[in-house]
Amino acid sequence: MQQIKGYHAHVYFDATSIDQARALCEHAAQVFPLKMGRVHERPVGPHPDWSCQLAFGPELIGEVLPWLALNRKGLVVFLHPDTGDDLLDHTEHAIWMGAIRPLDLSIF
Repeated sequence: MQQIKGYHAHVYFDATSIDQARALCEHAAQVFPLKMGRVHERPVGPHPDWSCQLAFGPELIGEVLPWLALNRKGLVVFLHPDTGDDLLDHTEHAIWMGAIRPLDLSIF
């Protein structure tokens, strides 16, 4: 079994939901010992929408995942482990909350 080094939760948003997404990510960073990334107002990497990344250790998955599920209020959240295999982490190992969005996997 591959070792999970951590997790990334990508909160997706657009111009109409940016304030909601920023508030969600900032609140998560206050509640949990995780790292909040930049709020990107354009697609970055494989992500098709604007997004903000929350990075956290594997020991927090049992707390962060249900918290996001209950607090996302309609925002799409793409959550994946970091095993070192980016393609599998962003496909087979991925967890979606809300609509599944098409990723640009050509970068892997």
